[in-house]
Amino acid sequence: MANSDHIVLLDYSVSPFAMRVRLALAAKGIKYLIKEEDLTQSKSSLLLKANPVHKKIPVLIHNGKPVCESLIIVEYIDEVWKDRCLLLPADPYQRAKAKFWADFIDKMVYPSCYKVWAANGEVQEAGKKEFIDRIKMLEGELKSNPYFGGETLGFLDIAFLPLYNWFHTFETFGKFSIEAECPKLSSCTSLPHPHKVYDLLVDYKKKMGI
Repeated sequence: MANSDHIVLLDYSVSPFAMRVRLALAAKGIKYLIKEEDLTQSKSSLLLKANPVHKKIPVLIHNGKPVCESLIIVEYIDEVWKDRCLLLPADPYQRAKAKFWADFIDKMVYPSCYKVWAANGEVQEAGKKEFIDRIKMLEGELKSNPYFGGETLGFLDIAFLPLYNWFHTFETFGKFSIEAECPKLSSCTSLPHPHKVYDLLVDYKKKMGI
């Protein structure tokens, strides 16, 4: 990182999307400042200014310029600091494949996650089935490798790992075992302690009336 670089991450500690950015920055060895947002309260003026369209975290502010949306931020980090620990594959096909599955996580897996922890009854049961079916598809991409891209941490791992850290929360609310269904995905290394995620989400649901 150049001496002139000033990097700020607008963050929320248990957000899986903000965790992606923290993982990418850590993988690159980049120093940055964290400004924690409390999503149960009113949003800060800095967040509203930095992301006036979606008004959501994470936002990476690099030398005063905001970059929004977690996967876009991770790709930005990979391109700006391309001299260390490349996250996206150099091969165009493998690069496209990693982006496809990261997009699959956001568009197909996360919507079913919400049904698991925020819904009840038939809606929750349908969400559990959707969630298991979709992460089984994702598990197939892991094959026998320690990482999705092979032997080293990559873009798709960063897209997925924060979701893994919510597994305990999903299992507790949904009363099912992800490990029994997807043993390879359940053997990943966690980020913040999964029980902390659960405790904070319980508090969040109470505050938001969910």
